[in-house]
Amino acid sequence: MREKIGEKYLVKQLWHGTDPSLIPFAKLPAKCVIKTTHGSSWNIILNERSDHKEVVNTLRKWLKENYYWVQREYHYYPIKPRILIQDFLDDGYQDGPLDYRFWCFSGQPEAIQVGNNSPSGHIFFDTEWNELPLRYNDRFEDFAIEKPDNLNEMIQVAESLSAGFAFVRVDLFNIKGKVYFGELTFVPAAGYIKFITDDWDVVLGDKWVGGIG
Repeated sequence: MREKIGEKYLVKQLWHGTDPSLIPFAKLPAKCVIKTTHGSSWNIILNERSDHKEVVNTLRKWLKENYYWVQREYHYYPIKPRILIQDFLDDGYQDGPLDYRFWCFSGQPEAIQVGNNSPSGHIFFDTEWNELPLRYNDRFEDFAIEKPDNLNEMIQVAESLSAGFAFVRVDLFNIKGKVYFGELTFVPAAGYIKFITDDWDVVLGDKWVGGIG
């Protein structure tokens, strides 16, 4: 990632390793995020009330698992399990920072999905920030999201990270005007997405030229 977008877009890493018993809890900030390299939604928000023993036991359990067997997403199979501890990102939203997910085809962002952990957040925009009539889950409800002042910067980062891939979703955060890289997602929702309405399968599918990733 550093080679493509530089250090400034990376979330600060506080610790990494493969043995959770070695986590230096006493040296970590009051609030930070623990995650693994080889799974989805395997995240722990560490704070002053966290039970360190429980955190270690949870991580030990995760490290023994291969996430490939959950939905057969082949990208996960060869990943070496590791623990990452990073700064906690806070943009003021109660349900966590907004996630700007750029759906990119051959290095070109075509749609931007915005939401967070809240069940009310799920909106798609084009790269000009016009809302798209695209959904894939009826349980979500819209809420107002203003066009970011640094949208062009985020698009440029997404273009750089998606170059060379037939399809990838580039996930970014925008914390008080500063852009951070989140992750690359090659199979959103394990490929079980059903677009609403059905014609979006054709609209987006026509942009997909080549194989997976």
